[in-house]
Amino acid sequence: MEHQALQQVEQLAIKKEKAFSQSRIRYVLRAVLASLFIGFGVIVAFKTGNLFYLEGSPFTYPVAAITFGAAIILIAFGGGDLFTGNAFYYTYTCLQKKMVWSSALKLLSMSYIGNLIGAITFAVIIYFTGLFQDSSVNSFLFSVVGTKMNAPWLELFFRGILCNWLVCLAFFLPMNMKSEGSKIFTMMLLVFCFFISGYEHSIANMGAFAISLVLDHPETISFTGAIHNLIPVTIGNFIGGSLFMGVFYHYLNHSKQEEKQAEIKLFRANASR
Repeated sequence: MEHQALQQVEQLAIKKEKAFSQSRIRYVLRAVLASLFIGFGVIVAFKTGNLFYLEGSPFTYPVAAITFGAAIILIAFGGGDLFTGNAFYYTYTCLQKKMVWSSALKLLSMSYIGNLIGAITFAVIIYFTGLFQDSSVNSFLFSVVGTKMNAPWLELFFRGILCNWLVCLAFFLPMNMKSEGSKIFTMMLLVFCFFISGYEHSIANMGAFAISLVLDHPETISFTGAIHNLIPVTIGNFIGGSLFMGVFYHYLNHSKQEEKQAEIKLFRANASR
């Protein structure tokens, strides 16, 4: 049922590896681009949500979750490269023996660095726009970021697992679909699910944290708090993508791969007679 989509996952991972071998700078720039796209999503989500937050409206999070979906559309159709999705793509491709683990870890590291550079770059640009100089505009952003930076380590870890499980599905499930409209709807729906559920996405957090840190922020927000959040969330995101997506789908489809290889060997044996 998902076999065709998994073939696309392999092809995408191999394409990324080839792109890296041709130009490391271009590979990193695609990761930077993805984080810049997420920055757009963070801004529109928190500025829109803030309008409802100031009124104490229960629609604050739903509205923010819906508008944040713009980020995944930009990444999917704009050519961005996310560490979180790569955790799934590279793990599955390595298990299929189409990529070596050392290469996968190198690619993952470079995409994470690129995502971090993009988050910082976007935050600097936002600072110079002056759009967040008014403290009333920052209320919802600072409230959410402050909570994230001070949440217990173990909770952040498991929220990270669940988040990237959903995010990887948001990219994976549309691979089985032909209509662009259905792909976009599925992506936005699953991103809405992770946002509204309170799960933690390391790259989205980078963007929100970087923006908060360059502004005149309260004591609940700090560089130390950002590290406290990003370490467990990043590990959780990696496990969510590699184990719950890469390993699971490899195991579920392993017998099919063996059957296919056996059929190929039998065909070649008969052809050689």
